[in-house]
Amino acid sequence: MSYKNILTDFRDGICTITINRPDKLNALNQETINELHDAFEAENNDPDTKVIVITGSGEKAFVAGADISEFADFSVPEGEQLAANGQNVLFDFVENLSTPVIAAVNGFALGGGLELAMSAHFRVASDNARMGLPEVSLGVIPGYGGTQRLPQLVGKGRAMEMVMTAGMIDANQALNYGLVNHVTSQEELLPLCYKIAGKIMRNSSVAIGAAIKAVNANYKDGVNGFDVEIKEFGNCFGTEDFKEGTSAFLEKRKADFPGK
Repeated sequence: MSYKNILTDFRDGICTITINRPDKLNALNQETINELHDAFEAENNDPDTKVIVITGSGEKAFVAGADISEFADFSVPEGEQLAANGQNVLFDFVENLSTPVIAAVNGFALGGGLELAMSAHFRVASDNARMGLPEVSLGVIPGYGGTQRLPQLVGKGRAMEMVMTAGMIDANQALNYGLVNHVTSQEELLPLCYKIAGKIMRNSSVAIGAAIKAVNANYKDGVNGFDVEIKEFGNCFGTEDFKEGTSAFLEKRKADFPGK
């Protein structure tokens, strides 16, 4: 599939999706959001893809935010629909993929850019990364899940300060906050992500998908995460990966998971 605003590259079980709008600092317009949905969906449905890495082109920005020119004159109902569609099509969609998603955050990750990074399963940042939710400086609030995911990751007080001040934090502060898992140089950003992806791919993709579902359940209103864990744990016993994993352990050999 060909795209206008993103690039995809598949190598050795890892698909790298690159947002490619460098002249706009990779800002998210609706067309890009829809293309990202299509790319994530295609890779999640491809059994050969074990890990997805999402990043931005160039050295200046992961995603500098949403394309404000698209919605500056929206009405109240249009604004609500914009947020609802974005969350459904991309941000919630990415969070709930069964294929692990790593955000490789290079440069600015602001507004919708930070919200996209937070929807990934975890984040790795280059040392030039700058992150923030500046929406209140425009008279609006984060609308793509930022007010929900940021407190989950950094705590309520820190999230409130970041949102209210509309300020940015650097990569080391993001690491200290728990917003990112690792900080490295720009040159080593993707290699480090691929190294982590390699560790992930040694394990059962079926079990990883079940673990993602169970972990996410803890953050959903009205859902008992323990019950989901019990159900997913039980489901694992009916998979070929479980049979292979336990057999390999007992036979003292490396498992060769079929992904089923």
